[in-house]
Amino acid sequence: MNFIKNNLANAFTLANLLSGTIGVINLITGNYQITALCIIISLILDFFDGFIARAMKSNSNLGAQLDSLADMVSFGVLPGITMYKALDPFGAQFLGAELPFELKYLGLFITLFSCLRLAIFNLDEEQTYYFKGLNTPSNTILIFGLYYAFLETEAFSFLFENQLLLLILTAISSWILIAPIRMIAMKFKSKQIKDNYPKIALAIGAILILIIFKTVGIPLVIIYYIIISVLFRKQLV
Repeated sequence: MNFIKNNLANAFTLANLLSGTIGVINLITGNYQITALCIIISLILDFFDGFIARAMKSNSNLGAQLDSLADMVSFGVLPGITMYKALDPFGAQFLGAELPFELKYLGLFITLFSCLRLAIFNLDEEQTYYFKGLNTPSNTILIFGLYYAFLETEAFSFLFENQLLLLILTAISSWILIAPIRMIAMKFKSKQIKDNYPKIALAIGAILILIIFKTVGIPLVIIYYIIISVLFRKQLV
């Protein structure tokens, strides 16, 4: 019984890793709907592994390390490969000039900065009731959500048909992962409504965006999340 109690959360974490790995494989082969499903599964598992660890009081250093390693694939490698795929059609051409390498490899900077962000998070003891920088799951939803909406509905075509804009998005995505900007974490330090205005505004706005824009609204929710976090940054302590 103690074995199950001590390892149930880790099993959820490893399931997250499995789901993320399957998502990456299907992303490479072009099965984007399977990738989208795997991201959803990984998000659910990533939430419940921490929830279970706290509920069963089985938090451990092993679990913390496993969580970051799993997230590195599900929410680090996956968004980098997404940008890799998005930049692939442009080859080695940049604004009419021939480069000695293909642009798509620059998309992997998102993976590098995701790794850096996860390492910083593991060492930072302040990020309990807020995040510093955009968390890797949200960044994954933003990058893959934009690409998936483009493939499914041709939304954001202005972005994915312009190599310069994609490179700018890559740079912003990489930077914001480690930026010293407080971001809302859905952990409640107080039960008072006034202390939870940022979370309430985020929840209501996200629901409205998804109802109005549906699939296209998924990445818009992350953009809204960033905006709300900046607006309420002084309350995030």
